[in-house]
Amino acid sequence: MNSSSLQVSWQWFSVLGLVIFFFTITSVSWTQPNLLRLSIGSQTLQREPATFSKSVSEDFQTFYNNQTLDHFNYRPESYTTFEQRYVMNFKYWGGANASAPIFVYLGAEADLDYDLPAVGFLTDNAPHFKALLVYIEHRYYGKSIPFGSRKEAFKDASSLGYFNSAQAIADYAEVILYLKRKLLAENSPVIVFGASYGGMLASWFRLKYPHVALGALASSAPILYFDDITPQNGYDSIVTKNFREVSESCYRTISKSWSEIDRVASEPNGLSILGNQFRICDQLNNSGELKEFLERTYCIAAQYDDPPSYPVSMVCGGIDGAPEGNDSLSRVFAGVVALRGKISCYNTNTIDYPIETIEGWDWQTCSEMVIPTGRGDNDTMFPTAQAFMAFRLGLIGSQLIMEDIELILRRFASNIIFSNGLRDPYSSGGVLKNISQTVLAITTVNGSHCLDILLATSTDPDWLVMQRKAEVENIESWIAQYYVDLHAMKK
Repeated sequence: MNSSSLQVSWQWFSVLGLVIFFFTITSVSWTQPNLLRLSIGSQTLQREPATFSKSVSEDFQTFYNNQTLDHFNYRPESYTTFEQRYVMNFKYWGGANASAPIFVYLGAEADLDYDLPAVGFLTDNAPHFKALLVYIEHRYYGKSIPFGSRKEAFKDASSLGYFNSAQAIADYAEVILYLKRKLLAENSPVIVFGASYGGMLASWFRLKYPHVALGALASSAPILYFDDITPQNGYDSIVTKNFREVSESCYRTISKSWSEIDRVASEPNGLSILGNQFRICDQLNNSGELKEFLERTYCIAAQYDDPPSYPVSMVCGGIDGAPEGNDSLSRVFAGVVALRGKISCYNTNTIDYPIETIEGWDWQTCSEMVIPTGRGDNDTMFPTAQAFMAFRLGLIGSQLIMEDIELILRRFASNIIFSNGLRDPYSSGGVLKNISQTVLAITTVNGSHCLDILLATSTDPDWLVMQRKAEVENIESWIAQYYVDLHAMKK
């Protein structure tokens, strides 16, 4: 990306997400493939546990912080406040007198209730570290809505102008510092955790506020998935690779199905024929609606290709296991049924996330979190889809230099773990190699999106257990060194 052509409103980070600068985006428009949002889960494939058990939920207490609307200027309206939700679990904390650590989960593009039951890494490891657990909701999501209501908050660009990641991580810093003062825990080290977009926030938080957070675990954080850094077909290339590794015949069937859909659609009553064949609930308006539904099905399977069920294998099992003599579209439909279940009809307009998440994430991806995706001819199993992005820009801050980001990180960053499962399509935009002894990439060949930060189960494969073990050991080393330094300072 040409740095002279990019501005991001009140952004402290570069498009790499790793260097602190200020830009402003004045307009963005693009078309792109049906890319799934950054999330630890999907409603189509509900990861367990879906809800708290009563005994677990009783350990969590909800609070609200009177949060500043705008952290970055001195206009009178900047001092407007809103209630920001955060949740705490004191059960395992060793206390302020012992300088026991504080683990902070940075909420992302969802209601905090959506992530709390699923993020098990913190509760699994809190007893070992005697850690206090804090979960902070992202502004403009859930119950942390400025301007008194979602209607007012999403009213226009003036109210949405305070909706960005720079403001969000400043919120997190304010909550953490407030809690440390309130709990007399100034000497308790803080480790921040985040998943997907939240993982991006966690890594940026460590860079922006190293005096607040000792370290960060960034799970499945595609911080490099921006223009001219990661290939536009990176996401779909990994989806394709996953399906092809499971079954070459499944891959070929899917690849050939797109032209067959177009062929049938072009016939008299073709859309009705397709709708009946795929049991679509509503009348198809065009073949693109069916294609988008199928693309989303395959991407969900690949992004959340978790053990022990492995959804990609489920889809391909349905396709390859269809009765002999079935045509290619009948096989594709069998794959849909295998993943989504046998129901009376399938809604192509079904959304996989709450509407507030979709509305909020739409704003973020149209302003700062621009992830350009596209596909050429025959480079993936999907039909061609060229990404187009148009920016009207004017640089207002420091000139961004994108040369040798690895060297910059080696000199500037520390105590960050970038964890990725290489079957996760978003890993194409992740940090996949160690930058230094303290900026680490911990990857698993068979891992999926944010799998390591979920609750551990008895069926977890050995490679996942070892990934989490490596993450814990590195966090242990950060905290141990912190205590050595703290003791030396008190002498």
